[in-house]
Amino acid sequence: MKSTRKKEIVSIAATLFKEKGYSAVSMRDIAQEMDIKAASLYNHIKGKQEILSTLVLHVARKFTNSTQTITSEKASPIERLSKIIELHIDITLHHGEAIAALNNDWMHLDGKDLLDFIAMRDQYEEYFRGIIKQGIQQGVIKPKHPEVILFSILSTLRTLYLWNERRGKLDVNVLKKELVSVLISGIV
Repeated sequence: MKSTRKKEIVSIAATLFKEKGYSAVSMRDIAQEMDIKAASLYNHIKGKQEILSTLVLHVARKFTNSTQTITSEKASPIERLSKIIELHIDITLHHGEAIAALNNDWMHLDGKDLLDFIAMRDQYEEYFRGIIKQGIQQGVIKPKHPEVILFSILSTLRTLYLWNERRGKLDVNVLKKELVSVLISGIV
């Protein structure tokens, strides 16, 4: 991001998107929240679509690039799955509003941004799926359908931002240890 003002706009918009949903938030709402005129926003950002793209693609890149790195490690499938779960926890706790946009509003992306997001999401899931399949082949993961395992783990991780907010924020180390244990113990 170029400017501090742009970061502020994106941050405030992310909070509003999380509270109301992308479609329900206008540039006027964002400006009002910042106590400036809506026209002033356009000095820093092209529009709502740019804000959404900034939020979603930034986090999608973090997930995809970090998961690619973990996938290529020489660790066991269980160790790599544990690292990906911990990665997901870290990103979620540090980028909760962006995670909300990624989960709830990605379909509002346009053109190349939408295609890029879908490609990153598919790649992220393929890295995850590949580790699960390796674990099944090596006999360290129960021989269950890889898609069911993937769905079960990702469903939990994708809603973590909601659960963590409502239940009171747990210490990150406790959350990592316990969530990794619960998710992994169900498949080994």
